[in-house]
This record gives sequence, structure tokens and C-alpha cells, in this order.
Amino acid sequence: MELFRNRLHLLIDQLSDEELADMWEVLAELCYDLYMQRAIQASKRLLNPGDTFTREEALQFLSLM
Repeated sequence: MELFRNRLHLLIDQLSDEELADMWEVLAELCYDLYMQRAIQASKRLLNPGDTFTREEALQFLSLM
């Protein structure tokens, strides 16, 4: 892991501010997608067909992910 961190720092140092801003937009979207994918996978493990939630229960369940 340390090797990846060092490489990432070297890459960041070589990018301009505009390139960093563009990269951040892409990276943020990927992080949101990963968060949702993990929540979907967890719900598949924890929920059974026919289970239903109220809106409040669903929000509480998602906040635990």
C-alpha cells in the first residue's frame, strides 16, 4: 500500500490545479458509486424477499451502511 501512496503523491505533484479539479469530480462520483454499491450488497445480504420498511426505517438502515 505504501508504494501506491508514494506513486499517488508523485502523480498529484505533477498535475495542475485545473487537472486536479477535473480529477476530483471524477473521483467523487466513483466514491459515491462505490458507497451505493456497498449499500446494495449489504441490503441483499440482510434483507429477505417480502421485507418492507417505512421511510424512516429505510433511512435508518441506509445510515448504518
